[in-house]
Amino acid sequence: MALALGLALSGCGSEDTLRTDAGKKSGMNMQEAAEQSDKMLDAVLEGIDPEVEWAHGPTTTRACGVTRRRTVMTIVSADRREMFLDRVETFWRDSDYRIKAVNADKVFPAVYAVTKSGFGISVSIRGKGQAFFEADSPCVKESKVADPTAEPNGPAYEGVYPLPRPNVRSEFWSAGAS
Repeated sequence: MALALGLALSGCGSEDTLRTDAGKKSGMNMQEAAEQSDKMLDAVLEGIDPEVEWAHGPTTTRACGVTRRRTVMTIVSADRREMFLDRVETFWRDSDYRIKAVNADKVFPAVYAVTKSGFGISVSIRGKGQAFFEADSPCVKESKVADPTAEPNGPAYEGVYPLPRPNVRSEFWSAGAS
């Protein structure tokens, strides 16, 4: 059920004409959509204070869209997760994104948002409390997609999948974690 909800909210499904056709109508291709997704992910990660360490997750393409991912390597303790998600949600609201849903689950909470141009973006807490960001493009023209150009602010973990569990301690974000 949670997976179905996540897929429905992440943009991997049908929402409305704006969501599916916005990118094609603008003439955007998959590479341009990936670059826009990277800008969105860069901005939200740069907006988190204190800073968290992150690494690139896998890029995936679907019939007419692309998804970029970032994985937070900083340990966000159970005591700080709600604050972490609140800061992300506030950043997205301030960026004029529409919040589509908030999953207030105590173990696996998440926030889902969408931009006016039809990009979906989400943050979710998963196994071992690790935070994951995903940005999904609307339907765009097919093209090749290059790897992201932004350098992670920690190890790149090139060729490593799945990425390790969070392993970076933060005086603030990891407070109360064992």
